[in-house]
Amino acid sequence: MAASATMHSKPLLMNIFQVLLLLKTIILIAQSTSALANNHRYNVGDHVPFFVNKVGPLNNPSETYQYYDLPFCHPDPVIQKKETIGEVLNGDRLANSLFELNFREGNIRKTLCQKKLKVAEIAKFRNAVIRDFYFQMYYDDLPLWAYVGKVEENRTLEQKRTNYYLFTHVQFDAVYNDNQVIEIQALSDPNHVLDITEDVEIDDVEFTYSVNWNVTSVKFENRMDKYSKASLTPIRQKIHWFSFINSIVIIVLLMGFLTLLITRHLNNDLRKCSNIDDEEDKEVGWKHIHGDVFRCPPNMSLFSAVMGTGTQLLTVICILFLLALFGVLYPYNRGALLTSLAIVYTLTFVVAGYTSAAFHSQFSESGWERSVLLTGVLYAGPLFATVSIVNTVAIAKGTTAALPFGTILVVLLLYLFLAMPLLAFGGLIGNRFRSDFSAPCATKPYPREIPPLAWYRKTPCQMFIGGLLPFSAIVLQLHHVYSSIWGYKMYTLPGILFITFTILVVLTAILSIVLTYVQLSAEDHQWWWRSVLCGGSTAVFMFGYGIFFYLRSNMDGLMQLCSFMGYNACICYAFFLLLGSVSFRASLIFVRFVYRAVKSE
Repeated sequence: MAASATMHSKPLLMNIFQVLLLLKTIILIAQSTSALANNHRYNVGDHVPFFVNKVGPLNNPSETYQYYDLPFCHPDPVIQKKETIGEVLNGDRLANSLFELNFREGNIRKTLCQKKLKVAEIAKFRNAVIRDFYFQMYYDDLPLWAYVGKVEENRTLEQKRTNYYLFTHVQFDAVYNDNQVIEIQALSDPNHVLDITEDVEIDDVEFTYSVNWNVTSVKFENRMDKYSKASLTPIRQKIHWFSFINSIVIIVLLMGFLTLLITRHLNNDLRKCSNIDDEEDKEVGWKHIHGDVFRCPPNMSLFSAVMGTGTQLLTVICILFLLALFGVLYPYNRGALLTSLAIVYTLTFVVAGYTSAAFHSQFSESGWERSVLLTGVLYAGPLFATVSIVNTVAIAKGTTAALPFGTILVVLLLYLFLAMPLLAFGGLIGNRFRSDFSAPCATKPYPREIPPLAWYRKTPCQMFIGGLLPFSAIVLQLHHVYSSIWGYKMYTLPGILFITFTILVVLTAILSIVLTYVQLSAEDHQWWWRSVLCGGSTAVFMFGYGIFFYLRSNMDGLMQLCSFMGYNACICYAFFLLLGSVSFRASLIFVRFVYRAVKSE
């Protein structure tokens, strides 16, 4: 008894150790990514950090280029800012500039530079104007945008002529409170333009800018609220809340109905099993297969890898929600989300290895190493392949999405020398502190033959049902998330997103239990893999909606197509593994409960 208690206490201690490790990770990320107000205090006339970032077409958020790829006025030399891994992955390429916006010092039409525009440079600017290019800058870590130029159509009775104009003057409107910058906006002045319709050289083009300062009572801690309000107008916010509450009510009613339905049917079956007067009624459908229901599924190594990777991804998402709750992740915290994602994903390989090895070792003392190895490449392999393809296209197009060699090297080193050792360590711990699989019923030596199934009991139909209902619960929030990732609307309601994610997980678990019960009632004992497929099928609907979202948008071009389809496939694949593992574990708990409630003969 003492040895048994010790064996049960060791996994508990291991789980406590993992929780402490993840909490420490959250604290380290919070300390490294959060900006203190003391770092943003200036005296009158002090230099305030100003960086130019990138340019790109408005309709293609993934197709961005370095700011100086267009022949703007530039310093000599151009110095690139040292960036975090998250900033690089996000496509940010910050560099110094000739703009001088000292704290609380106004300027009126200050000359940035005078330059001669050659024919090739005129063509570059005109192409940018035609494609509706914008530029992005950062002032005291605050983002600002403006357009490169404008298009005007002049119609006469005889002909229609299109003119292209380049903005040569930028108006900066800055707002301060005491000794801190609160807000800044950039406006391309339509009254100062240069006609670039014709391919001719233009001498002595003067680029200018003005700076205007105003005082405000807004505190520094609230300076990001502006972007939240800009991304979700009050009218849209009311509609957003109404739709969200309406979805919540429908989902809760649906979950209650399914729970009541399965409970009543299950109670009826249990009453039949407890009726000893009629021996024939005692054997209900799922009771016939009690000797096969706990039979190990085929491809146990792959199945264990799915469990390990799904648990890892679930852990990653939960930690990211905690970071958002602690205020580490907020709108326009440049690169913080991807930096946190890279760090958390790398460290949680220990969770993946532990879960995969512990699950596999319940059924077999050998072969767990293969499960751990598959866990290391099950998601990371397709992810690296997708990134490689997108990165190749980005290099060919010359966009900022192309990862520098140094960043690629850092990612590979993190994977090989941190993620893989953590994966192996987790696998060793999982195998060392494994526990036996507690099956309420003994498994027969030969599997029972499965009777012919109706079409609605087969895997495709169950996958359709298991994916459609959870997808209908999240489609509203999914649209806002896609608008944030592939557009310029910032998602600023992480609380609602967390509630939606929780509903998705709970609804997936309930539907998995219902579908598993339906399957067992038809005397089909091969429920292990089917529960994974039914739970993960929501990701198939998500990918389909992603294609619909792309076709409805104005995105175009090979770069944007590869980036959207590739990364959207990776996101949906991650949800397939995550929801598949949740679905199986819910079904396993249900099956154990049912067969424990019945005394097997």
